[in-house]
Amino acid sequence: MNDESLKRFNRIISIMTFLQSKKIIKAQDLASRFDVSIRTIYRDIRSLEKAGIPIVSEAGTGYSIMEGYRLPPVMFSKEEALSFITAEKLMTKFTDQGIGAHYASAMVKIKSVLRSSQKDAVSRIENRIDIRSVNSFSGSDIVNSLQIVLESIVAKRQSIIKYKSVTDEITCRTIEPVGIFFQNSFWYIMGYCLLRKDYRQFRTDRILNIIQTDKEFTSTHGELSDYKTEYCTGSKIRVKILVDKLTAKYLVNAKTGFGFISEREVRNQIEMTFQTADINEGFPRWFLSFADYATILEPEELKVTVKNIFYNIKSKHGF
Repeated sequence: MNDESLKRFNRIISIMTFLQSKKIIKAQDLASRFDVSIRTIYRDIRSLEKAGIPIVSEAGTGYSIMEGYRLPPVMFSKEEALSFITAEKLMTKFTDQGIGAHYASAMVKIKSVLRSSQKDAVSRIENRIDIRSVNSFSGSDIVNSLQIVLESIVAKRQSIIKYKSVTDEITCRTIEPVGIFFQNSFWYIMGYCLLRKDYRQFRTDRILNIIQTDKEFTSTHGELSDYKTEYCTGSKIRVKILVDKLTAKYLVNAKTGFGFISEREVRNQIEMTFQTADINEGFPRWFLSFADYATILEPEELKVTVKNIFYNIKSKHGF
């Protein structure tokens, strides 16, 4: 088998595996995933059909494998097997107990189909990976909040949460969850809030209680990215700061969570531009963590806010 034939064989096997992982897949999605033309995908699908794989084709919709048909377990490569261990460490460290337990159970099943050499490699590497974080999973006492939310999304059932805001106001909200996302060391739930009649995001460590109800969603919701983008592009203010060049290196990861847009070098400093809606709390308090190595260029409102926070600290501690 020459290189081209081997490449095609591997691609067809991968397509077969991919078809098992989705309910329905468009030809264009397959072409993009495997970086080939749609015509090539058509030929590969025909090859699978000739091999006896019952593929259902729906014009304008995509491909699927006939319901009830299952292929033998797929063998994993050594690299794939080792990647599972990193994923397992991340899942148990950065998710709630419910999801972590289910993932651990799934991992046992995955490991059971590995070849002996792969099992040896996994065994040798398991204790060589450690995920360290000061704030690994930012959750409240409600250890299964993420799991309940995911179940609500699948079932299209409303959830009721008891939520404490940043100002310690406690409210009872009925939400229709759209999705979850992890940002700046915290898990967030994005959902339609029936109390506010709008989409809102809720930090999981501020959830005091959560239950899934039997009530169905009142409307159909789109993808998480649609609402997360819409939520984050509300009323924003442009911020410009000048940061010491050495200090700027340590802000690479954190700055993305505060609406970072661009940066440029100005002499021996870095001028950073942000678009943020959190000009009164989040951004100024983050800025204070490195304020002795930075200067606020604009807006004046931010300068006043930082100054007020500083004087409150000074007064409180008697500096």
